Amino acid sequence: MRHVQFSSICEMIPRLTWGLFCLLGLLGLSACRSSVAEASVLSVDTSIDPEAWVVIPAGPFLAGQFNDQVTLTHSYTIMVTDVTVEQYTRFLNQALADGFVKIEADQLVGFYPGDPFHGAKHEEAISPKNYPFVPLNDPASPFTFDGKIFAPRSGLSNHPMTNVSWFGAWGYCRYYGYRLPTGLEWEKAARGIDGRPYPWGWDLTKANANFYASGDPFEDMRTYGSGTTPVGFYNGETYAGFATLDSPSPYGLYDMAGNVWQWVSDITPGMHYRFMRGGSKDSYPPDLRVWVTNNATPSYYGPGTGFRCVREP
Repeated sequence: MRHVQFSSICEMIPRLTWGLFCLLGLLGLSACRSSVAEASVLSVDTSIDPEAWVVIPAGPFLAGQFNDQVTLTHSYTIMVTDVTVEQYTRFLNQALADGFVKIEADQLVGFYPGDPFHGAKHEEAISPKNYPFVPLNDPASPFTFDGKIFAPRSGLSNHPMTNVSWFGAWGYCRYYGYRLPTGLEWEKAARGIDGRPYPWGWDLTKANANFYASGDPFEDMRTYGSGTTPVGFYNGETYAGFATLDSPSPYGLYDMAGNVWQWVSDITPGMHYRFMRGGSKDSYPPDLRVWVTNNATPSYYGPGTGFRCVREP
């Protein structure tokens, strides 16, 4: 287990809401490292292809809580789903074999070229060196590692990759010639152009997304490290008696709200923190609105944090 400075707890736990933040603080960091349930996981084929991409066109859209008019001058292509455990472990095996990543202590690390440092108060320098991509021995991770081979945990192949740092998300995209979306690119892909607060429309129900106490068949309130749904789960089908509503964004993207927070690429001058969008399985309903942001240090990883990539059209 990695060592942390408890005086900087907000660097370990993203600010979901102040209420949830305080609750996690009281429960302690051990809750964030609870093991993924090893019991049999419901196997669901959602028929939503994690290899699929869609083009988001250039043009104006309404952004933020107050529907500001924003124009993106470029089109881009974005993944229909979050990167899955199957996709990420395939990357880890390839990247370890060719030296793109390596093992250091209890982490898999990769090289990051660094960021400009402005010396602002509380800013930490991100210099060129190796940074953690994923932990190797964290029982909350959705994958296993036997010292040679990475593999998805049983039943989790088509679940979103979690316990991956911003560096680990950046590294995956970089390896395949992709990149992380900017916050505005992510938001337009999530909500389209009409100012809706949720990807699927104007209201949120438990049949639209995976959030705190939403009641899906994967929910396990006993542990913080489990409970993701397979990518594309909210597609209008019924699984184990749980009826979902088809809940893609206007461009056909799934899980743009709930399930896992998604890293975005934005780097703010004078700030080393990185941002996430979309809310997670552990978020309260207000955090699933498309304009909500969350942040953590780029080395942070957790069981409710994942990502998807963009590429040029």
